[in-house]
Amino acid sequence: MVRALVLLALGGPETPGPAPSGRAPCRVLYARTFGSPPEPGTPPRQRLRRKEQLLAVARQVASQCRLLQSSSARPLSPQLPQLPDDPIPLQDAPGGLFQLPPGDPFPERVTVAWLSVVAVALALVCDPQENLSLAEITLRRLAPRLLHSLHLLGPGADVLLRPEVADGLLDRLLPHGEMLFLNQHFLQAVDRELGIKIVR
Repeated sequence: MVRALVLLALGGPETPGPAPSGRAPCRVLYARTFGSPPEPGTPPRQRLRRKEQLLAVARQVASQCRLLQSSSARPLSPQLPQLPDDPIPLQDAPGGLFQLPPGDPFPERVTVAWLSVVAVALALVCDPQENLSLAEITLRRLAPRLLHSLHLLGPGADVLLRPEVADGLLDRLLPHGEMLFLNQHFLQAVDRELGIKIVR
């Protein structure tokens, strides 16, 4: 079971800001949690706690991306290409896995699978016994489709996400947090239904 999905802007090294080393902090562009819905009248403190959990995951993913990029000597570009006209290089997109211990930030131990594409990253927070090969396949199917719903607001990594497209996509490809084995015909049908054009 997938506990949460987080799409984040990694933050470029050349953008001035209050973060250490002059690096712009990562920013959550879109997040969705799965599981039992919150009870009516959920206190604001619990909602704030959930946001803090997802931001903690985003920071860990950004840290993993920076570590991998520094070891491969491939600098992170702070610029996003014109999406979705430019093809998304998923064949060479770096990714990885890491575990978060209980209480940091989730009460139980979880595994995070992540994939970095251009200046954004996508992460799935999974139960520790989840099929990690399927998690990687799911990430590589979701990434170009979620990036299709990004629109540039100007130079740099300022983007706007169309949440209705992201929600519709997750309802079909990750229903209730369940990862599915999907064939190409089903993916093409979903793309047509949502008006997504994926470069093959």
